[in-house]
Amino acid sequence: MTEEFFNKVERICEKDSRYKPEVYIFVMESLAYTQNKFKIPKHVTSEELLRGIKDFSIESFGPLAKTVFNHWGVKETADFGNIVFNMVNNNVLSKTEQDDIDQFKNRFDFEKVFGRDYRESLNQRVSKLRL
Repeated sequence: MTEEFFNKVERICEKDSRYKPEVYIFVMESLAYTQNKFKIPKHVTSEELLRGIKDFSIESFGPLAKTVFNHWGVKETADFGNIVFNMVNNNVLSKTEQDDIDQFKNRFDFEKVFGRDYRESLNQRVSKLRL
């Protein structure tokens, strides 16, 4: 990421203080993580990005993902829409005619994904180790 990116994020955070600058970096890292899953470069949809954010956050933060997001001001998937469109509106990211901020609303429940589902997955992995 360039100095220009960090300057734009700083300006975004001055206008919209709901989110910490770190979450903008994380979204860009999640976007790269998501794009790397495709064989050819392509525009990433909101659904694909949210799936990438979910996977990358579990990989990066494990059981602390929800805690990290809360610290950054992110409480639900709609917050990621706000963050992405803050970057679109400040020429950090681009969008297509089909992209809409509402596509980020109510896509998954943080408590379920980063709490119950994560614990169940971890329990399954641990039980396999015991065999």
